[in-house]
Amino acid sequence: MDKNKRIFTWPPKLPLLMLVIFAAVTAVYGHYELAMAEAAVAVLVIFLAWLYTRRRIRLFNDYIESVAYEADNAKNSTVMCFPLPIAVFRLDDSRIVWGNEMFFQMCGEPGQRLDASLNELVPHFNGGWLLEGKRLYPTLLEMAGRKYQLHGNVIPPENSSNNAIMGITYWVDVTEYDNMRIEYENTRPVAGIVIIDNLDDLTKNQPERIKNDLRDEIEDKLDLWCRDFGGIIRRYDRDRYILMMEKQHCEALKLSKFSITNDMHKVVSPAGIQASISIGLGVDADNFSEALGFADNAIELALSRGGDQTVIKNRMGYEFYGGRAHEVEKRTKVRSRVVANAFAEILRTSPKVLIMGHRFADLDAVGACIGVNSIARQLGVKAHIVVDPVNNASRDLIELIRREPEYKDVFLSPGEAIKHADANTLLCVVDTSRPEQLEDPEFAKLCGRVVVIDHHRVGATFITAPALDFIEPYASSACELVTEILQELLDTQPLRCEAEALLSGIVLDTKSFTLRTGERTFDAAAYLRRCGADTSAVKKLLQSDMEHTVARYKILQSAELYKGIAIAVPEDVQDRIVAAQAADELLNISGVDASIVIAPGANGGCFASARSIGDVNVQLIMEKVGGGGNAGAAAAQFAGLDLPSAVHKVYDAIDDYLS
Repeated sequence: MDKNKRIFTWPPKLPLLMLVIFAAVTAVYGHYELAMAEAAVAVLVIFLAWLYTRRRIRLFNDYIESVAYEADNAKNSTVMCFPLPIAVFRLDDSRIVWGNEMFFQMCGEPGQRLDASLNELVPHFNGGWLLEGKRLYPTLLEMAGRKYQLHGNVIPPENSSNNAIMGITYWVDVTEYDNMRIEYENTRPVAGIVIIDNLDDLTKNQPERIKNDLRDEIEDKLDLWCRDFGGIIRRYDRDRYILMMEKQHCEALKLSKFSITNDMHKVVSPAGIQASISIGLGVDADNFSEALGFADNAIELALSRGGDQTVIKNRMGYEFYGGRAHEVEKRTKVRSRVVANAFAEILRTSPKVLIMGHRFADLDAVGACIGVNSIARQLGVKAHIVVDPVNNASRDLIELIRREPEYKDVFLSPGEAIKHADANTLLCVVDTSRPEQLEDPEFAKLCGRVVVIDHHRVGATFITAPALDFIEPYASSACELVTEILQELLDTQPLRCEAEALLSGIVLDTKSFTLRTGERTFDAAAYLRRCGADTSAVKKLLQSDMEHTVARYKILQSAELYKGIAIAVPEDVQDRIVAAQAADELLNISGVDASIVIAPGANGGCFASARSIGDVNVQLIMEKVGGGGNAGAAAAQFAGLDLPSAVHKVYDAIDDYLS
């Protein structure tokens, strides 16, 4: 008898044993009749106990069977009458093993089809998510106009020898909920700011009637544009407008690449100047105030990139549309004077000053650093220039400057300079505004204040919250901007070697005054020439050795023409400066408006150097592959990519740009 049966055993063993003992004792003393009677009572008790136990066991088994039957019925009834569609299927071939009536009704089937595959009834279904251990299908599935969220789990096989693993899915109808979510997302507020970039140039020397006509024509185009998507636009300043719209219209505007910026060029002043506007939009904000703050950041970025474009700011970053027009030089030096005075005040109040350019510093970066150091020295402020002593493209200039007594201990390596970086340190960044392009990206975080002087268009990533920025995409070089500060700030002249360093940066970036030059470029060069800069010495700084010259012409031999762009792809590891020089050389070929050199780098990965002298804006092409620059000169780095993959990305970026 097992444990459960022993629970119902009666009578207790000790009293029964006593009866048997009494019967035996009685028999020993000769009372056989009494002993027989006692024995008969004991046998009767045992028999009655056996009957009683049997009955209790039978009742217990009946109870267990009834409970099990009711549990099975409840389980089957629960599965069959579950208020959601359920499907059980094999994970190896998606064949349906079982499904309730609601599931087949959802699929539009009149009856159960246990021979069908789940992929046949539900297009695009994939059961791999269950094998990955997930309990929720990654997306919503749509059936007959309804949207379903799938929940499920894996049913392991009962027999380990059977490899058939099944999955069970529960289909929750979330159509109304998802429609409400989409409606909520589509009606999120989008705030925008629209600025007429060149209103002063449009209306300069024009009578009031013409000024009003030009402004009315611009506003008519803006009103018609907003009317197409139900937006609201109102002017709140002479050249600024506030724009309100819903997020659902942004995608259509993105597809049109915000064509209003190009349509605005049809507004032409009597002097032949085309109107230009910039748009900044703030999306994904929690409220109107935050959206307007995003829009303000976006419009400032659009203006710093040269205008004539749209910038969208969301919580994740920025998106750029347009900006193909070349920058127009601003002819006033008011901003230079304001920046110079503010910069001088910041320098005077900084106990420690570090000056840094971008990695692989060229003559423009090093020359601008030397110019800033000249300003600091003449203001009585001790400063250090941070540059990698090995990985740079200005070794001759650095060696020349080191010989001067004033520069005996000015240059520091990034490892040495990090000891000087703290909350009291001022970091002056020149020739770049991106933290990842600095000699050490962490410097901007370690220093208390940052000043940025750059002539490149601002990209999606930039040094946030600088104490002062002087970013002018119209300028030929960072050296030109530093020279303007020198002119406005100091009565004394810089050293001859400092003037030559600044002039070498201007000559390098303008390709000997043939590209991206304006009257202010020549004005800066004339000032440096008056300070004693020797053009012959500058020419020597630009010379390359025989090895680099031969390497440059080998790159040219690999060039091919693609849609008007000369592309060279040397397979050997190349020096970045040689590749940039080769890109410049390719522009000398007739019919070439732009050139790109894509090559493996010395430190792994690949890089691209791009140049342009025509309507092709190489900055927009390089931005599509993670780089940056300006319309005439740009570059990109491809960390971890092999050469064929990098070439493929550049070709895709070219096709996207030209389309």
